[in-house]
Amino acid sequence: MFFSSKFTRMKRIYYLFLAFSLSFVVSARVQVDTVAIFSAKMKKEIKSVVIVPENYSKKKTYPVVYLLHGYSDNYSKWVNTVPAIKKLSTQYQFLIVCPDGGFSSWYIDSPIDSTFQYESYVTKDVINYVDSHYSTIKDRNFRAITGLSMGGHGALYLAIRNKDLFAHAGSMSGGVDLRSSTKKYDIAKRIGDMETNPREWDNRSVVNMVSTLKNKELDLIIDCGLSDFFYQINAALHRRLVSLNIDHDYIERPGVHNWEYWTNSVQYQFLFFNDCFEKARKK
Repeated sequence: MFFSSKFTRMKRIYYLFLAFSLSFVVSARVQVDTVAIFSAKMKKEIKSVVIVPENYSKKKTYPVVYLLHGYSDNYSKWVNTVPAIKKLSTQYQFLIVCPDGGFSSWYIDSPIDSTFQYESYVTKDVINYVDSHYSTIKDRNFRAITGLSMGGHGALYLAIRNKDLFAHAGSMSGGVDLRSSTKKYDIAKRIGDMETNPREWDNRSVVNMVSTLKNKELDLIIDCGLSDFFYQINAALHRRLVSLNIDHDYIERPGVHNWEYWTNSVQYQFLFFNDCFEKARKK
């Protein structure tokens, strides 16, 4: 009996040690870096999250998806709320970068507030940092951008204005027409009030900006829940793209403006981008 009891205890210790060791190995493979990237225009360091796929090797080069947060959130919101994106990074073998967009930047270079220059931050400082510190494919065909809500508008806004940097763009429940929120979300603090600065509101709304696109300049995926308060403006954006004969993927399905919807949505967005990267590899 003594031997049996001792043997059982040893087995338990062994299996506990094995389980601990395996969990350590698995977690060690998941590389989630929080980096401070200096903003040349805002003269300060701003944090971003960089998710690197398992078995990442500097001997290989990887596509990058830039994933933008929404109003009032920050760089860590995506990875903390939807940790499954780490598995998607490994599944598709691309880096995911979540830059901080400020509490309410709308990812623009504000013409009235020098402390909010987030288009320059993302398109210059963040991309340059990522490409110089990680083994990326430094080609627009292997760079995508998407986001939710404020970040959905931001992703399309940045891609349209920087087609030399991005070939693929998406939006989840995006606030794609700023004019629908003239008294909300601090937009007026970034571009002035609608009454005195109507041109700023018109020119910076994605629903208008798409008129500058040529078909196939950008691969686009846009989705929104049917019960989302931004649904009507997303449906209007879809109709606008159709009228312009601009190819795009458009998805509307049951859902509201919440994390349950975006947790599901991001999977389709990443699948879309992976298909884009695969097509680029075959060219």
